[in-house]
Amino acid sequence: MLAAGKVMGGHPIVGVWLSFGIMCAATCWMLHGWVPPRWALYGGLLALINPVVGVGTYWAQSYWGGAIAATGGACVLGGVRRLTHERRVGHALVTGVGLAILANSRPYEGLLLSIPALVILIVDTFKRRGTPRLGSMTRVILPIFAVVLVTAIAMAFFNFRVTGHALRMPYQIYEQTYATTPVFLWQSLPREPNYNHKIIRDFHERYALPSYTSQQSVLGFLENKTASLSWLGLRLFNVFAVPLIGVFTLLLRWTWRNRWAQRAVLIYLVFMAGLLMETFMWDHYAAPVLGLNYFFILSAMRLWCWRDRRVGRLMLWLVALLATLATAKSIHGMMTGRSPSAWHMQRATLLSQMEGKEGKHLIIVSYGSRHSYLHEWVYNEADIDGAKVVWAREMNMDQNCELIEYFKERHIWALEVDEDDSAPIFKPYPTKLCR
Repeated sequence: MLAAGKVMGGHPIVGVWLSFGIMCAATCWMLHGWVPPRWALYGGLLALINPVVGVGTYWAQSYWGGAIAATGGACVLGGVRRLTHERRVGHALVTGVGLAILANSRPYEGLLLSIPALVILIVDTFKRRGTPRLGSMTRVILPIFAVVLVTAIAMAFFNFRVTGHALRMPYQIYEQTYATTPVFLWQSLPREPNYNHKIIRDFHERYALPSYTSQQSVLGFLENKTASLSWLGLRLFNVFAVPLIGVFTLLLRWTWRNRWAQRAVLIYLVFMAGLLMETFMWDHYAAPVLGLNYFFILSAMRLWCWRDRRVGRLMLWLVALLATLATAKSIHGMMTGRSPSAWHMQRATLLSQMEGKEGKHLIIVSYGSRHSYLHEWVYNEADIDGAKVVWAREMNMDQNCELIEYFKERHIWALEVDEDDSAPIFKPYPTKLCR
């Protein structure tokens, strides 16, 4: 999607915006299989104006992701729900595409969603009376298997070309190269890598490592996960929790009697139980199951309308209004709260200036003692050699000179960053030291 954004709009963020729009459409499509059409459309609107994971948030305005995995989860949940009623190849293919998206966006969390969803589909397929099993195989199982098989082959080829091993993902190489903290709590601490840069060591030792060590005791695990789940639930449901709280008891009774509500709860519980085993927990980790959040929110609103139509209509408008106001406030804050002295704005301004200059450039960045390890200046395009501007962290003189020799056709610059909100020092690099 980032490559598509680069091609279509000249910048990767265009791909993020496109992926978010696709997520809203996929959420609406998924809900259409779980609730009546008009409610599904309303659910798609809620996905758009969600104050925490909507159009004005980091899901749609940053590169941390979330929308892609949410799209994959919506395809799986919507496809499985439809396939239990209609044995259509199209629904099976969409389900397979959803599995492929999850495997390439959030593999672990996608697996947590896919396993219970597929088990429900397979059991329902072979328990249904009066349906030929051969027909179920050819219309449901085989199309899904075909998409998954093609995806597996493509992923294996990609892994082989990048890492040299078909089953070794690039992410694993990254973790082994830099991480001091395992991905899962049951894993032991790896040997500390040989860091070439203090800022990378500081990030992993001062930010990542304490999160792991604090959860190695039973009490620490319970405290951390209780706080994380509360925080995650508060953020993902936010103002949409209003209708849930109002009819919570009624919603529980309805769920107890509704077969698909029970299945949704089962999928949700399996997913969250698996999520607790990870060292870290962020909003976008729960992206695959996001569609079920809207299912429960819409079910609560439908119960409001069933209990009292006038109050139910008021609740529909109230929730949408609260979400819209919160989203508008978030967008307004992003547009007006960008201080020119903020480090990311300084970087963006400098990059724009360098892209407007003649020729290509190499910027060697050195960090002072007051620089935060959370504020990184060194990011590069996928094609580093072909980029207009290349960023690099300073090393020792011999290594700097080796880098300068490699990029000898470029203009070489030195950037000294100390305090993040103060102006950095930018000047030509003294290349004569390398002669």
